[in-house]
Amino acid sequence: MPDGILSQEEIDALLRGEVAFHEEKKPDATLTDTERDVLGEIGNISMGTAATTLSTLLRRKVSITTPQVKLTTRQQLQTDYPLPYLLIEVEYTDGLSGSNILVVKKEDAAVIADLMMGGDGSGRGQELGEIELSAVSEAMNQMMGSATTSLSSMFDRRIEIAPPRLTLVDLGKENIDAKLGQEYQDIVQILFRMEIEGLVDSEIMQIMPLEAAKSMVSTLMGGVPETSDAVAASPPPLAGVSGPQTSTPSGGKPEEIPIVPPPPPLSMPSVNGGALYEQAFAQTVAGGAGVKKSEIAVQPVQFAPLTPEVRYVEPQNISLIMDVPLNVSVELGRTRKTIKEILDLGPGSIVQLEKLAGEPVDILVNGKLIAKGEVVVIDENYGVRVTAIISPMDRVSKLQ
Repeated sequence: MPDGILSQEEIDALLRGEVAFHEEKKPDATLTDTERDVLGEIGNISMGTAATTLSTLLRRKVSITTPQVKLTTRQQLQTDYPLPYLLIEVEYTDGLSGSNILVVKKEDAAVIADLMMGGDGSGRGQELGEIELSAVSEAMNQMMGSATTSLSSMFDRRIEIAPPRLTLVDLGKENIDAKLGQEYQDIVQILFRMEIEGLVDSEIMQIMPLEAAKSMVSTLMGGVPETSDAVAASPPPLAGVSGPQTSTPSGGKPEEIPIVPPPPPLSMPSVNGGALYEQAFAQTVAGGAGVKKSEIAVQPVQFAPLTPEVRYVEPQNISLIMDVPLNVSVELGRTRKTIKEILDLGPGSIVQLEKLAGEPVDILVNGKLIAKGEVVVIDENYGVRVTAIISPMDRVSKLQ
């Protein structure tokens, strides 16, 4: 059917119910609601971690909102966003296949570059030279590295990426066909709202080929195929139903499948913690065999006491600040003096502290109380032995 007209042989084949020709079907260029939700959750977790890393690098609060997942094409992408953008391409080398691209406005990238180089973030609108692109590249490398770590935990496998590649492109003027690979025809677009404290309130996006997005969802879901309608329509056998069930093998006689009786129910405690109820049952199964009440061994259930347990959860990404130096000091005591009393001090004067002799001293980190201790002498040097640590809740309250 090269000219779109059926030949007589093809018409005869259709009338006989035969398939004389077929058209090749295009891949399904759609996203189901489940796939959208999964991709949104992947983006939410990975970009949330990336925002924490960027906040540490820029020394500013960075927040990235919950994403929105859309399906688009490269032509539609240029039509909707005719602005200069910085494309950060990340290619997976291990654990996942394909790549994805983080798209950031040029002016937002200029602010990030200025902050990375120690500025105040007033570089919006400046040109991105080689130095600025290097600064942004380092920030993006750190961001995507932390996001990949989150993906490794999410997918329960080792995931590695190649160093990000940066490309500056004006989507309103340039043709991006040469910038993107052939796989970027049907594109999954994940939109985020990014805010950098007092400087940026803008939109960034993550784009990836539809095929790579579906592969990622399939990998995360374990590659379990959807249940067919025929299987889903047949309910599982009900426990406790007496009588045999039959199964019809292919081309054979129905054969009986014996029903295995369910286990006896566990004993349940009463609401007020008093005596335990014990219950036994008898059930008739196929063939007339029965379970007698006397044959069931019922034992009381032992429950552990319900006591509140205070657990300290270590903050995430604490490794990012492990090398930050802190000032540790020990305070023997305090007192208040007037200016006149201070001026009257001289050699031999005694300043009486408010703390009693032998009372534990305070151990301060950056001026904040974190522990108590006692003074000791080690090789002719003063030291302090930690005797008590302030609880996490008390430490948090003292930091505020």
